[in-house]
Amino acid sequence: MVMLGGVTRLTGSGLSMVQWRPLMGALPPMDEAEWQRVFAMYQRSPQFQQVNAWMDLASFKQIFFWEYLHRLVGRLLGVVAILPWAYFTFRKRLPARTSRGVLIAVVLGVGQGLLGWYMVRSGLADVPHVSHFRLAAHLCLALSLYCWVLWLYLDLRFAQQMPRQVSGKQFGSLGLLALLTIAQIVYGAFMAGKRAGLMADTFPDMNGYYWPEARPSDQPLVHALTHDPWLIHYIHRGLAWAVALLALGVWISLRRDQSEGALRGLLPTLPAVVALQFTLGALTVLFHVPVALAVAHQGGAILLLSTLCAHFHRIRVGP
Repeated sequence: MVMLGGVTRLTGSGLSMVQWRPLMGALPPMDEAEWQRVFAMYQRSPQFQQVNAWMDLASFKQIFFWEYLHRLVGRLLGVVAILPWAYFTFRKRLPARTSRGVLIAVVLGVGQGLLGWYMVRSGLADVPHVSHFRLAAHLCLALSLYCWVLWLYLDLRFAQQMPRQVSGKQFGSLGLLALLTIAQIVYGAFMAGKRAGLMADTFPDMNGYYWPEARPSDQPLVHALTHDPWLIHYIHRGLAWAVALLALGVWISLRRDQSEGALRGLLPTLPAVVALQFTLGALTVLFHVPVALAVAHQGGAILLLSTLCAHFHRIRVGP
């Protein structure tokens, strides 16, 4: 679902469906007349009038496909979550804690759908682009839901395994790594929302610069840090280096202190996933943000979050 969201964003498909029909919207246009009606609605949108006025019905169907598929998978996720949860809860086959956890996941999923439409609406008014803040919120809630479901799974899969004890300093370093990763993901959403990845296609420099070039601006600093595509790109790269270096330090620290137990098989994944994600990010900008690489880069972020969740699940703070 998250990867489809990335494809939808990168192909400019997110504003192709200008209506939100939670029930009837599960069916695509079934005949030529319905396609013409849907296309006519899109033609009244700012995106068509200001960006895609060249588009014919055949081209519209291509972008409609990705947004429709994205919404369809969202509905299917709801069915896959709600029906088994209701069945096993009614049959009293789920522990109360697990049942509550799945219910929370369902509520988060409903909230994600509402937030997705709130995001889309920001691009249906005057400006044919969704708010990059709403885009970031939509992505973060999706990943929060994913991590919540993953945690439920880990609880069931490793219920009998004792957590590995680590020092408060190691736990704090892992927590800092998680916070930096979250900040990196937020700025990744800003990158997509502001198309900041297109600002530079060189690495490790940015068009010959290693430090953001001074540019006169009458905007406050906070506004520039969250709206200027050049600065957003620079911050995203800087956070990538910070995450990579801190992940290496955390891995060395945990590896030095553990000899056996819960983290033995898990530890090598942290530097491997960070290296993969870093490489995918560099290749994405070097090749001028092709859809396949950009979506793979987003998948790398999911893998990194999964690894961090697994680490947190398998450890506890010692005395």
